[in-house]
Amino acid sequence: MISVEEYVTLLRDELALPVTEDDLGRSLDTVDAWDSVHLLTLCTLLERQTGRPLPFARVLEAPSLAAVYALATAS
Repeated sequence: MISVEEYVTLLRDELALPVTEDDLGRSLDTVDAWDSVHLLTLCTLLERQTGRPLPFARVLEAPSLAAVYALATAS
């Protein structure tokens, strides 16, 4: 399991995204510097961190970083 704080740290340190916990609910198209390469990299990092695959089709439909986090941490 990855905590919200660890998730934000991952976004900042590994993807160089200038985000805080308050930014997680924002629409992905409003996140500074966000692009599709970030999404692919984030999926890879989360799969490594959690030890399980992400449902990629659902990740592609995720409207926010919070939604991606929810998919990565769903039981």
